[in-house]
Amino acid sequence: MSARNSQATRSAARDRLRAEPERQAKKEKLKRQLIVAASIVGVLAAAGGAGYLINDANKPDAWEAAKNAKLVQPSNTTGKDGTTVILGKADAKKTLKIYEDARCPICAQFEQTVGPTIENDLKNGKYKVEFIGATFVDRTIPGEGSRNALSALGAALNVSPDAFLAYKHELYSAKYHPAETDDKFKSDKYLIEVADQVPALKNNASFRKAVQDGTYDRWALEMSKKYDNNKDGVEGTPSFVMDGKKLTGANGKSVLMTVTDYNAAIDKALAGK
Repeated sequence: MSARNSQATRSAARDRLRAEPERQAKKEKLKRQLIVAASIVGVLAAAGGAGYLINDANKPDAWEAAKNAKLVQPSNTTGKDGTTVILGKADAKKTLKIYEDARCPICAQFEQTVGPTIENDLKNGKYKVEFIGATFVDRTIPGEGSRNALSALGAALNVSPDAFLAYKHELYSAKYHPAETDDKFKSDKYLIEVADQVPALKNNASFRKAVQDGTYDRWALEMSKKYDNNKDGVEGTPSFVMDGKKLTGANGKSVLMTVTDYNAAIDKALAGK
C-alpha cells in the first residue's frame, strides 16, 4: 500500500468517526419523534373512541324514539289513541277485560288452557272481550319482546280482529312462546315466522312491513300506558275484569287457570253476582 493511499484511508476513517455521533443523534431524534407521534395518535384514537361510545350511549334507542314518533292507530280500534280493542259480537251485553303481557308465562299457560273456551264464547256472543296489552316484563326482566310483540299484534289487528286473535293464539302457544327470560319476541324475524302460521298474515306484505318498520311501536307504548294507569286495580297478568270486578278463583285470590274455574267465574259475573 502506498503512503498516499494509507494517508487517505486514515483520513476517511477519521471523517467517519467524526460523523458517527451526529448520525446517532439524528437517529435518536427521529426515534423520539416517532414515539411522540404514535402517542398522539393513540390519545386521539382513544379520545375519538370514547367520544363515539359516549355519543352512542346518548343516542336514544328505537323505543325511546318511538315515544315521539307519529301515532298510527291500527284499524279495528277505538277510543283515545286507538287503545280500545273490542273483540267479539257487537251486540253481546257484557264485556270482559283481559289484561295480558306477551312475555308472561302465566298468560301463555292460561291461553293454552282456557283460550279456546274464550274464542268459542266470543263466537257464541256470550260476552265481548276488551284486550289490554301490558309490557311490564320488559322492565322486570330487561328486554323489548313484550313491546315488540304488542306492536306486531297491532299490525295483525290492522288486518282484522280474527287475524289478531289467531296471531295471539300462536304467540302464546307451547310451540312458539319462549321462556320468560328468553327475549325471543324482540326479533321481528321470529314474530313474522309465528305470523306465518296464520293464513291471513302469511306472506302478507303490508303486515310484514308494519312489523319491520315498527309502524305500531308508538301505539304499543300507548296501550302499555293503559295497563299501567288502569283503574281496575290490576297489578299483574293475566287479569280479568267484568263490570268493574276482578274475576278470580273460588278462594277470591287465585288466577283463573282452569276451564272449570274460568267458566264458574264468568257465569257468576254474567249473572251479576
